[in-house]
Amino acid sequence: MTRKVWFQVGVGILLALLVIKYFIEIQWIFSPLVIILKAIFIPLLLGGVLYYVTEPIQRFLEKRKFPRWASILTIVIGLIALVGGFGWIVGNPIAVQVNNLMKNVPQISASIQDAADYVLKMFENKDNFPPQLKDFIDNMANSVQDIAVVASKGLVSFLQSVVSVSLLAILIPFFFIFMLKDHEKFAPSIYKYFSGERREWVKKTLSEIDGVLRSYIQGQLQISFLLALIMYVGYLIIGLEYSLLLVIFAFFMNMIPFIGPWIAFTPALIVAVMQDPVLVIWVSVVTLVAQQIDSNFITPNVMGKSLDIHPLTVITVILAAGNIAGFIGIIIAVPFYAVLKVVASNIYDERNVIKKKATKSV
Repeated sequence: MTRKVWFQVGVGILLALLVIKYFIEIQWIFSPLVIILKAIFIPLLLGGVLYYVTEPIQRFLEKRKFPRWASILTIVIGLIALVGGFGWIVGNPIAVQVNNLMKNVPQISASIQDAADYVLKMFENKDNFPPQLKDFIDNMANSVQDIAVVASKGLVSFLQSVVSVSLLAILIPFFFIFMLKDHEKFAPSIYKYFSGERREWVKKTLSEIDGVLRSYIQGQLQISFLLALIMYVGYLIIGLEYSLLLVIFAFFMNMIPFIGPWIAFTPALIVAVMQDPVLVIWVSVVTLVAQQIDSNFITPNVMGKSLDIHPLTVITVILAAGNIAGFIGIIIAVPFYAVLKVVASNIYDERNVIKKKATKSV
């Protein structure tokens, strides 16, 4: 019986639950380590993203006989020039749109207040409504209040995160340059502790994890940029205000697969309602066209089958990660799942190899 798969799986699950139970009971021992990891996590994450974006450039330069220090220096200078050039080109339009937005805040607030007053008046006359409709309105009102409280708390947490990231921004170049300098040493520093076939398995697994992260980060950035470009052209054609600000927001949101573009659609919809209700239709058309181009042309050609994750699985993982770890969880959910899938797949393959060797007749 001990050789049955169901028995082994059951024992594994029980052991995992015991480990989790005792880990929770002694978590106070690890609290200093958790605080340190939280402090360096975001700079490490952003440094890793920059590394995977620029590593192909470094490889290209070193094939052209650039020494390591020269390739790193070239990349850093190039990034500074790119950021400076981007700020010089779009800085003034962004400043103009931000100023216009600030000037129109009273008008936007007045429009929202008018809509709220209309809804309140409707609620005041709810005694004339059927009982079922009155109950529905009360439930919706309570839900709106709960959502407002949660949103306000989320906004405060987001602002605190922004401040923390700003204070720790000095760590991002440190991690980034360190990764460019010593990235070949990371995998050997792990599989050097193994030997024989186990060493080859660890080496293969680490290589596949690196490939998955590389494909996801580089591919998702390309997709986000192309989607943002399509949306910007569409917004300019329909004459939507604050188009540049909306597209910059959309660029970052588009890094979240499937759900991100619809998050980016929300502020564009609000701006369209305030500017001209007819624009709501055109903003919806621009978003739909961008989504269709992405689904049928951009994503299949950029990402291909590199991750091999079903869209329903992606949405489920993102929603679960959002409930567990908030916005950061949403960002890292898909690559984290892809890494776990690589590890689990390699463990399963190795298990089959061991099983075949053990049952092989001599």
